[in-house]
Amino acid sequence: MLYQIRHVTRFEYAEPAAFARNNLRLEPILWSGQVVEDYALILEPQGRTFPTRAEAGLANVVRLVVEQPARTLTIESRARVRVDRLVPVPAASDPTVAQIGEWARASRDPSPAGPAAYLFPSPLIPLDREIAAWCAADLDPGRGVLDAALALALRIQRDFAFDPTATLVDTPPREAFLKRGGVCQDFAQIMLSGLRAAGLPAAYASGYIRTLPPPGQKRLVGADATHAWVLVWAGPELGWVGVDPTNGIWMAGDHVVVAIGRDYADVAPIDGIVLGSGARNMRVSVDVEPLEQVPA
Repeated sequence: MLYQIRHVTRFEYAEPAAFARNNLRLEPILWSGQVVEDYALILEPQGRTFPTRAEAGLANVVRLVVEQPARTLTIESRARVRVDRLVPVPAASDPTVAQIGEWARASRDPSPAGPAAYLFPSPLIPLDREIAAWCAADLDPGRGVLDAALALALRIQRDFAFDPTATLVDTPPREAFLKRGGVCQDFAQIMLSGLRAAGLPAAYASGYIRTLPPPGQKRLVGADATHAWVLVWAGPELGWVGVDPTNGIWMAGDHVVVAIGRDYADVAPIDGIVLGSGARNMRVSVDVEPLEQVPA
């Protein structure tokens, strides 16, 4: 499948902002099952841009500096991405939850995609005994890792209500867990907390899902915005496998990966500082348009 992606963020300031410095993580990364064929960043006002290193995780980071006073700042990201990713199929031969934990703890891979970096609590996803106990029902040490991961994602989808009014971007996983509601970010962070408590390497994936479904299929929850889901390391042979607890599905042809990290702080599409006074309004729109079908 070939997708054309348009992501527009517009900031409006009550008083002109004298200076802005932002980190942009908007260009999809090169990842298994996807290739970026074209990318463009359109800014108004133009400002200065230069690439910088991702502080943690896997991301294409661009630093934007706007030094002229401005009442508005529009950041438009356009990408054409080809996705050819198979749906994982759990098998009796899959490594178990216990085996994956042992392999990850023994790993000497120092790269950003090494499993050991995603075994531990992170600033926004602490370990929580209640979450760990709830998730453990699906994460028996002797269970195949793919079977366990999908079972947990399906239970989160079934037991939690998608409610954009229930949480904010900085709501901790425990609060969303107790409310049994939230958005894709909350569901991903709850699942990550439970997986890590069980000794499994698990990463936060940020990106997009297809806006309009194929004929006859349901529209996925989380379209028209940036989406979040989970990557589980399933051993050296299977590698990182994505699972989406918001929709109860595997990461496959409908998902485009933009950035991967320990939690949202590593992969936020835009963050930084603005010098100014008065109120600020932000509007975001995302469109993921399929341009062609990949033959089955």
